[in-house]
Amino acid sequence: MYRTTRLSRRAAVLATSTATVAALALVPAGAAMGAPGGKSCDNQNNNTIAKLLQCVDADGAMEHLEAFQAIADANGDNRAAGTEGYEQSVEYVVETLEAAGWDVSIDEFDYTYFGPASLSQLTPIQADYSTGAFSGTGAGDVTGNVVPVDLDLGLGNTSTSGCQPEDFAGLDFSGPNDIALVQRGACNFGDKALNAETAGAEAVVIFNQGNTAERTALIVANAGTLTDGTPITHGIPVVGASYDDGVALSAEGSTAHVFVPAPENRPQKNVIAEKTGVNDDNVVMAGAHLDSVEAGPGINDNGSGSAALIEIAQNLSKLEPQNTIRLAWWAAEEDGLLGSEAYVAGLSQEEQDRIALYLNFDMVASPNYIFMVYDGDESGWMAPAGVPIPDGSIEIEKLFESYYTSVGEPYDDAQFSGRSDYDAFIRVGIPAGGLFTGAEVQKTEEQESIWGGVAGESYDQCYHLACDTIDNVNAHALDVNVDAIATAVLAYSYSTESVNGVMGVNVPGGLKLPAPAGPEGTIGGNAGGLDPDLVGGHDHDHHHGSTETD
Repeated sequence: MYRTTRLSRRAAVLATSTATVAALALVPAGAAMGAPGGKSCDNQNNNTIAKLLQCVDADGAMEHLEAFQAIADANGDNRAAGTEGYEQSVEYVVETLEAAGWDVSIDEFDYTYFGPASLSQLTPIQADYSTGAFSGTGAGDVTGNVVPVDLDLGLGNTSTSGCQPEDFAGLDFSGPNDIALVQRGACNFGDKALNAETAGAEAVVIFNQGNTAERTALIVANAGTLTDGTPITHGIPVVGASYDDGVALSAEGSTAHVFVPAPENRPQKNVIAEKTGVNDDNVVMAGAHLDSVEAGPGINDNGSGSAALIEIAQNLSKLEPQNTIRLAWWAAEEDGLLGSEAYVAGLSQEEQDRIALYLNFDMVASPNYIFMVYDGDESGWMAPAGVPIPDGSIEIEKLFESYYTSVGEPYDDAQFSGRSDYDAFIRVGIPAGGLFTGAEVQKTEEQESIWGGVAGESYDQCYHLACDTIDNVNAHALDVNVDAIATAVLAYSYSTESVNGVMGVNVPGGLKLPAPAGPEGTIGGNAGGLDPDLVGGHDHDHHHGSTETD
């Protein structure tokens, strides 16, 4: 009932509001930057945009990134879900937020942990390859012949390797330790793995397609889902490889060793911090995933979003908000958005209805950045089939666009693709928005002319790699985005009327933002890092670990 009423109010607001951000009511943007009366940020109540932006900055966020780096250094160079590095990251966030006066709780959920997988070629060359286990994989230790399956190599290829049972006809999988080598392309990873297993393979290696320069890196995704979403648990190990490593493995006479350790039950923890408002039935929520991939410490991805929220939380320690503020640091995002999905699934309808909006911050300091805002109005991207954009999301996009405009920063659209932790929220009708500075996609010459950086290089060349360290963040991008995030969190803590129709109070001191300048329109194809053929189903390839479709 309440959900229906609230959606109706949203629709009415959207129909009548032509200047959404102006409804927050406010002073010219540059006027908010003066020093707040000489008070220490540690002691003052940052209850205005002016005071808050005077106190939050990249330097403060960098202190938290340094802490995450130290945790990774002490724990195998990663902070991945299921590891001690993640546990210590949780402890750091909890202790820091409790010290800042927030009400902190742990939201725990079941999680199956697979230790690091390995892939080595034994003949005709000897080499150890970077790899990872696909979700849905079985455990196993297999040394044997590599059997290539209907490969189509070279740029421009149209691989359908392993998509049909007929692809395996005439191939010899009669031995006790045969390893099927299949290539990305045309169908779900789960189909390829299931077909290989049915044909008699004892292990599967899925390597990247190599049809374009963007599809050559190590691919590790979700092998456990068919087109219709039916879960599959494979009985054999399924691991990934890069295009070049797959080509090497396809050589005549190739033998290899594939190892995926047995799974363990290791429940994981989302960290939830809350500051209760006058209206506790209208919750402003913001989140970032806390885990890294196993390959590296995850300082940009996603220490940057996590650190930005910690920095803002510390500087809101004395705030008494109108609307309740709830911040989240998610677990196991890299394994398929598992933490945020478990959290939302555990909410009753009444609890979901209390959430006015959700803001997501995942990779906000990419070294070769462009500034992007989730495209709530589909001006640059059509939403993938099956990915809803709830009413009110457009208004969130406009707020961030107006902020960038106010500080003279050009911006573009990031696809609303379900690629990160906002996915679970939009699927239950909660408006969402957020910021993104780019992952594996290469910057264009046009983008270099607008944002600087280096054309022809990825927005983040260390995306999902060991080099995603403290040296892999852009201080300017982080500084701009910490302020943008702070502005949105504080503004919505006073009123979400433009998003869901729930009246609040005026922002003290005002917040005058200009109309959005408009996106730069440089996106073209894949600036969000999500391949067009990955969005047909419930995709989780956030730039991150788990993709259900090929």
